[in-house]
Amino acid sequence: MNAGRQSDPAAGRARTKVERTSDRELVVTRTVDGPARVVFEAWTRPELFQRWWAPKSFGVTLISYEADVRTGGAYRLVMGHPSSEQPMAFIGRYIEVTPPSRIVWTNDEGGENGAVTTVTFEEQDGATQLVVHELYPSKEALDEALASGSTSGWGEQFEQLDDLVVILDLEV
Repeated sequence: MNAGRQSDPAAGRARTKVERTSDRELVVTRTVDGPARVVFEAWTRPELFQRWWAPKSFGVTLISYEADVRTGGAYRLVMGHPSSEQPMAFIGRYIEVTPPSRIVWTNDEGGENGAVTTVTFEEQDGATQLVVHELYPSKEALDEALASGSTSGWGEQFEQLDDLVVILDLEV
């Protein structure tokens, strides 16, 4: 992945920046059109998270998502794809949850190769600056994640999040 590559496909709307900042780190930034409290809720309420997390173009369905989003809590996310007979389960623990500004979790399904993900939410003039920081245990683990395509959906995911946040913000 090229450093600083914009991942949104729509020309002129490239608001998601995906950047490999070191051998072990991937940083994704995006400004979402809504207040931090609403964006944070979209990340922490399972019924909302399920509405935006899976990139539609990937053909992946979010079968289930159970989460106890609090420091010390855990999550289990199950996704399916037509090309796979078995669903894929993603599990981890919440290391830190500080509403509405920060979430840190582990990605334990990869064993020792799982990343630690930190998301920060900073409100600026009614919009929220999101920064997703993924720290992998090794260069090889990040190389593998990039090669698998598992990190390529951020732009589309954040478009879906943006659409949901606009709806949620109108409902408040």
